[in-house]
This record gives sequence, C-alpha cells and structure tokens, in this order.
Amino acid sequence: MHHQPTTPLAPAHRALALAGTLSTLAAALTGCAGSKSPLAALSERELRASVAQAATNELAEARVESKPVVTTRGSGVERLELRPDLKAEIEAMSGLDSYNNEGPRARELLGTNLLGQPAKTVTISLERSVRSAASNNLSVQFARLAPAVSQAQVLAAEAAFDWTLFSNLNYSNIDSPRVSTGTGTVATTANSDVQQSLSGQLGLRRQLVGGGRFTLQTDVSNTDNNTRNLANNPNPANQSAISLTWDQPLLRNAGSEANKSEIRLARNSERAAIQTLRRDLTRTLTETEKAYWQLVRSAADLRILQRLLERGEKVRDQLRERERIDANRAQIADATARVERRKADVLRAQTQLRLVSDQLKALMNDPSLPVGSEVVLLPADMAVDAPVRFSLLDSLSAAVQNRPEVQQSILTMDDASIRQVAAANQRLPDLNLRLQTRFAAITDNFDESLTEQFSGEFVDYVVSMAFEMPIGLRRGEAEYRRRMLERMQAVIGYRNSVQQVVSETKSALNRVVLNYPLIEQTRTSRVAAAEVLRVLLVEKEQGGGYTVERLDLELNREESLAAAEREEVEALAEYNAAIADLYAAMGTTLERNNIELVVPAGED
Repeated sequence: MHHQPTTPLAPAHRALALAGTLSTLAAALTGCAGSKSPLAALSERELRASVAQAATNELAEARVESKPVVTTRGSGVERLELRPDLKAEIEAMSGLDSYNNEGPRARELLGTNLLGQPAKTVTISLERSVRSAASNNLSVQFARLAPAVSQAQVLAAEAAFDWTLFSNLNYSNIDSPRVSTGTGTVATTANSDVQQSLSGQLGLRRQLVGGGRFTLQTDVSNTDNNTRNLANNPNPANQSAISLTWDQPLLRNAGSEANKSEIRLARNSERAAIQTLRRDLTRTLTETEKAYWQLVRSAADLRILQRLLERGEKVRDQLRERERIDANRAQIADATARVERRKADVLRAQTQLRLVSDQLKALMNDPSLPVGSEVVLLPADMAVDAPVRFSLLDSLSAAVQNRPEVQQSILTMDDASIRQVAAANQRLPDLNLRLQTRFAAITDNFDESLTEQFSGEFVDYVVSMAFEMPIGLRRGEAEYRRRMLERMQAVIGYRNSVQQVVSETKSALNRVVLNYPLIEQTRTSRVAAAEVLRVLLVEKEQGGGYTVERLDLELNREESLAAAEREEVEALAEYNAAIADLYAAMGTTLERNNIELVVPAGED
C-alpha cells in the first residue's frame, strides 16, 4: 500500500461544532441532583467551565491562523552545482536507487538461518502488512471480543425489567390433636384436626422502570376437612382468588434515573469497549507501518554495509600489493582491521533485519508467515518523499473529536454523573406505597370457584404506606460526596486527555515538519560524500591515487559515504513513521487505510 500524504483533516468549521458539542455535554453533565451548599454550587460552575473550555483553550491560538500549510525545504543538492552527467554517476554509485540495479542478492547477504540453511526471503508490500495486521493481529482479535462481552452486560442489565413467572404447589395432610371445647362440663367437639389440603399459586411479576413492582397472582386451594363432630360448608372447599399488587417507592429508588442507571452504565461500557477496540486497532496498524519502515531501513543498512565491506576489501588488497613498494605492515594491518570491523557491522545488520522481520510477522500474524518460520521479510515499497499539506487547527480538532481516549473520557464523565444521580437518590428516606386488590370465591366445585371469583361478591382492597429513615443519613451523604468527587476527577481526566492528544498531535506534526527538510539535508550530505569518493577513484584510475596515504583516505571517504547513506535512509524512514504517528494522533488511521471498523455482536 503506497500512501501519498494528503490533507487528512476535517474542515476548520468542525472546531466550532466541537465547541458547541462540549457546551451541550457540560449542560447535560450538570443535570444531576446536587448539594445545595455554596461549595457544591461553586464546584458545579467550575465543572461546567472546565468541560466547555478544555478544548476551546487548546484550539484558541490555532484559530487565529487556520489556513493550511505545506511542508517545505530549501535547495540542497543544487547548492553543490554538479554537472548533470556527474549527478547521474553519483546516483549510480550511492543512494537507494543505486542498489536496485544490483539484482536480488538477499540470500547471499543474509547468509544462513538458525537451521543452518540458506536464508529464505519473501517480499511483502505495506498494504499486505497493514491488512494482515487489521485482520489477524492477536491483540486486535482479543480487543474485538470486548464489545460483544459488554453487549451481553447490557442485555443482562435490561433483563432486570423482564417479566418473571413464579409458582408454588403445596400438599398437606394434617392429623393433629386439639383442645376439646363444649358447653358446661361436657366436651362436644372433636379433640383432633383431620384435613387434607392442596394449594397452588401462579403469577407474573415485573420490575417497573419507575422503581415499582407489579404482580399479578392467582391462588387456588382444595381443602377436605374430616374432623369428627365438626361440620364445614362447603366441604371439600375449593377456593380461588386473583390479586393485583403494585408496590411503588415514592422517594428512595423512585424514578427511571435511579432504576435505569445500571443499564446506562452498561451501555457506556459497551461504547467504551468499542473505543478501546478502535484505539488498539489504531495502535496496531501504526506499529505495523512503523515496523515496515524499520524493515526498509534495516534492509537498506544491510546493503550499504555490504557494499562498504566490498569496497574496503578492494582497498585492503591494493595495499597488500604495495607492500613491496611503500606500504608497511602497520598500514596493512590497519586496513585489515577496518575490513574486519565492517564484517562485524554486516553481521549486526543481518541480525537486525531478521529481528525486525520477526517483529513485523508478529504484528501481521499472517498464517502463511508464522513467527516461528525462518522466512525473512523484505520490503516491496520504498519510503515516500513528498510534502504534506496540513492545518494546525484541523489537526487538533480532528484529534479532539476522533481520538478514542477523548471519547472514553467523555463516557467516564457520563458514568460519574449517572452514579452521582443514583447516589443523590439514595440520600432520601424510604417511603413505599402498596396498592392491592383481590377477587376471591369459595364453592364446593372447582370450576364454579374460578368463574365466581369475578362476580364481585368478595373483593379486598389494601392501601398501605411504610416509612423508614436512618438517623443522620451518614452513609447516603458519604456515598454522594464520593460520587461527586469522582465526577470532579472525571472532568479533570477529560481535560488531561484533551491536553494529551493535543500534545501528541503537535509532536507528530513537528516531527513531520522536521524530517521533511532533513531528508534533503541528508541527501545533500550523501551526494557530497559520494562526489569526494568519486574524485578519489577517478584520480586513482588516472595513475595518481595508489599511494598508501591516498588509499587510507579512500577508506575514510568510503566510511563517510556509508554513514551519509544510512542517515538519508534513516531520515526517510523517520519521515514516513512521523506521518503514521500523525494519523494515529488525529485518530484517522483507519480512514487513511480504508479499514472499516466492524463491531462483532454477541450471539443470541
């Protein structure tokens, strides 16, 4: 995937919409019940001001000059005033393009792998790396399950208001002694109770959003009394009844705000999990892209150091041939030591390329390229060297609006407000109302009892109220104060999140602005170093450069050129990494890579 940096930002007017959104949020956060003390009122004002001004203050200076700017750099190579033919010759002997003409040499450059076999390589593009990381990365797969877990928590919280079916069935066979009663000294009634009864209960119950509870219940019973000398009518007795009960708290636990708080918290948890998924996916894609540019740098370093080694070996051999003329053993030993150091640098570069390759494979988690394989990844795309057009206001506005950390801070403030409302409700006394009506009937026939219960002959009405209040209300007051302080912490946390994302965005922009001209500076240094070495080689070929001193100078110039080449590659890699960090800081990495965030739903 070859990215041409363009303006990734929203129009400047989004900043004004952001300020309006924050003001609305501030008003919503202050809608909860609060203490009437002057200190609490002052805190409310401070909270409103903090939320409304958190982003406004950070964007104030950026609004003064909101026009987009383009990264620029001055002339570099042109200052060297080289002829076109010399430029072509220099580009053929140095710079990234000069290595493209050498053909595939990856296997011989990498040597053998951990299995003692010749290295195996796979060329991979940036697009494949990013797509594979978005689909297969283990951290992303883990985070992708969190919204489904939170969705299940929402369903569990909503289930508190589902209908509940309940029933009871009882059978009793009673044969118990009793005190006999009668007139005068003669006992006329039985001295034992003998009866069999079967009773059942079936009903529906539901917790209401307002805090009350509605119960619809039917009771049926059959009683057969066999007590001697005791007449019952009817016997057996079939009794049935239907009752409707409404229990409603009037103060504590009353109202939807108190009773739906768990649902609101669960929904916020689901939203926070989605933002966490977006954050983790953004981080993974950014790390993958930066690892790819590090792979570009490591592969280029290996080729630069290998060419430096080959050039050094030629000079060393030329010095050995001059041992009979003017080269002493110390000079030859110095050249040999330099060559050996260059070999060590090549070995380090080989290992570094393998390490970066394994790091990229771990981020991709591509089934065809497991981390345990000895396949070494090589980059197919080169680093981009193109200007970026940006606006400071748009960049900061996009960061404040899109960053998951800011969205999570807003949800945290909302959670704190919900908990404060619930805590304020718990400061109230308990005052509960019960309304109940019951329709009943009793006959010697079960079917008749069912039909006659609605005749209105036996109707009960119950109205009751219960009051309870802890003296001092210390627990409720302490819990409310705790929630109020947590809400203040949440507002401070939001301000910190806004400040953090603004700082990260500005840091990324500064690195973009720095590294773009740095590329030209390092390129100029590399071209100048290549020109010095080219002149030395030309003079040597013309017969004046084979002295020991000139060969030693050639070794020095080779090392200077290699260092300049590596610095140029580093500047290119850092520039592209800074662009990736910029998109991450603005929260638009997914949009940049045309990746749609699909939140998996839990199975029904």
